[in-house]
Amino acid sequence: MLLPTDFELHRPTTVAEAAALRAELGDTAALYAGGTELLLAMKLGVLEYEHLIDVKRIPALRGIERRDGELRIGAAVTHRELETLPDLPALAHLERHVANVRVRAAGTLAGNLAFGEPHADPPALLVALGARVALVGASASRELPVEDFLTGPYETELGEDELIEAVIVPVDGAVRAAYRKFQVLERPAVGVAAAGRLDGRVFDGAPVVVAGAVDERPVRIPADALAGAAYDDPDALAALAAAAAEAVEPVDDLSGSEAYKRHLTGVLAQRAVLALRGEG
Repeated sequence: MLLPTDFELHRPTTVAEAAALRAELGDTAALYAGGTELLLAMKLGVLEYEHLIDVKRIPALRGIERRDGELRIGAAVTHRELETLPDLPALAHLERHVANVRVRAAGTLAGNLAFGEPHADPPALLVALGARVALVGASASRELPVEDFLTGPYETELGEDELIEAVIVPVDGAVRAAYRKFQVLERPAVGVAAAGRLDGRVFDGAPVVVAGAVDERPVRIPADALAGAAYDDPDALAALAAAAAEAVEPVDDLSGSEAYKRHLTGVLAQRAVLALRGEG
């Protein structure tokens, strides 16, 4: 497949310049860093743009910075660069299993969010960790929780003049996190993330459990049954599995039936919670 050549390529060198281009060109333009989703869609003829704005060379989007108990991941940081992230082992573990090495070497965490692909790994864990996106527009900046930024399949709250500057993830040494998924095709069929505090073997409050890839956007799974319970309490885990199966609205497709995916969501919710003892 060949990429269409009837578009103009822009290579801004600052965030402000990129935002100004977004404002000027409107919906005739698309941003890209790795382009693993966007360029494929253009090759297939699913998307057409008159302008592409390449942001991967903007220095301000390249770094990973620890600041005030949070990790600020620049929008041009690739999945590959996050595979050995010491501050967030669960995210590093997830990143090592995103797609394939070619995608991880080029694709970015911010780009994954901006595309709004529902069958993706990062969103569930980012929601469980309370991550935010920092957005920059032509005249203003703002932050949104990842949970609010993703509004539906291929739909986000990204404004016409905005770009993602960074993904901001809280880092709390007392919070354990894990992500577990099931995948038979190119993308995950179901993925579940869990994050919470353990006092020995017992949960300090209820963990946050989030299902991804199985619904139109990440879905929080009620986990009240685990509050004050041992992480491996069979009754609490059974209640969690039942709540997980009920919380999502999957559809039949090549990855499995609706009933099968509901069951998988429950199983993976249990596995994610059990993994909190070791994390990752």
